[in-house]
Amino acid sequence: MKSLVRLSAVLGIVASTLIGPSLKDMSALALPEKEVLQKLTPVPVFTITDQNGSPLVASIKREGNDDNSSVAGVFISKSDADAFVNKLKGENPDLAATVKVVPVSLGEVYEMSQSTQQNGQKLQFAYVPIKRQVESAKALLEKSGQDVNQFNGVPLFIAKGGPDDGYLTIQRGEKQVIPMFFNKEDLQGMLERAKTQQPDVFSSVKIEVVNLEGVINALENDDDPFLEKIIFIPPRESLEFVQKLKQSGNSGN
Repeated sequence: MKSLVRLSAVLGIVASTLIGPSLKDMSALALPEKEVLQKLTPVPVFTITDQNGSPLVASIKREGNDDNSSVAGVFISKSDADAFVNKLKGENPDLAATVKVVPVSLGEVYEMSQSTQQNGQKLQFAYVPIKRQVESAKALLEKSGQDVNQFNGVPLFIAKGGPDDGYLTIQRGEKQVIPMFFNKEDLQGMLERAKTQQPDVFSSVKIEVVNLEGVINALENDDDPFLEKIIFIPPRESLEFVQKLKQSGNSGN
């Protein structure tokens, strides 16, 4: 894999444990890996690959460790991935000419991450959140009196309220599921539509935020009915891009 100079500085990647608001009241058993993949696979994310199809990586020295780790960026937004490549064209045009933005599923990234860990490789994947969504997450946390400095990673937005102060569920097939949104605006739009139909119920609903990294960790290590019910709702623009790719029969940038 090619090493991309200053990739970590450009992306703001931190090669350390990400912390954020935690999911509460969970026991210490794991969901089967198959179920974790089923939840992650429908989410499109974007990587930057070299001419060989390998992820571009940066070598990062971790605190308290003499060894370097290789970190590959995984963008939640294609626009952010495109912006990175455009920036690279000005800094390293030769390298920029050999790279492209490639859509992959979050499930594929998870599988690659698991594989590298099991094989003793030092490649890590760092998720690059959408800046606007991070700002929305911190605003929500600040409004609820929480320390915004304790939030890192990719925010997920979830609705809670009603008579029982429970998590909002939607019908998916024959199941009631709990949606977690990558874009706060997508969740707000759904709530506004629901409020016109059931104003008494939805007037008390509030939006809470957790982070993707914490949820994935919970899926790996905890067993709880809440986790079995959650689904991820990708950004609308990501779904639209992937749909256009399918219609055109293309598979790249």
